[in-house]
Amino acid sequence: MSNPDAVSIDSVVKAMYETISGPKGQPRQWERDRALHHPKALLIPAVQAKGGPAGGVFSFDEFVATRAPFFAENDFYEIEIARKEFRFGAIAHVLSFYEARKAPGGELLRRGVNSIQLMHDGERWWVMSVLWDNERDGLELPKEMLRG
Repeated sequence: MSNPDAVSIDSVVKAMYETISGPKGQPRQWERDRALHHPKALLIPAVQAKGGPAGGVFSFDEFVATRAPFFAENDFYEIEIARKEFRFGAIAHVLSFYEARKAPGGELLRRGVNSIQLMHDGERWWVMSVLWDNERDGLELPKEMLRG
């Protein structure tokens, strides 16, 4: 196994959060993050538009291009606070509940859910897609998924 981040579902999810977290101006670990994602993986934020949710569908490179300017200007730390996981054979679906903060333990920016689809190719886990949405007026994480 050449990528220790891809040996388990836990290691993949942990690395996903680590790679995008850090202080403003600090380059994110894009190559480490890229190594988690299948070359054809999709990243899909469920953004709110007039008339309801609409997904922006990005390749990994498109995702980096749209997010790097934000990370250059903002402190941002995202951590998993709860998880629901289902695995069947070589596939897995992880609902990863998260908090985004300006600093570890600092001001809460938002909470949401990453819906992560993974595939094991016989040697390692690959992120095939990530679809996510954030809390907003009228939409809150289930209480059982929140930290005490």
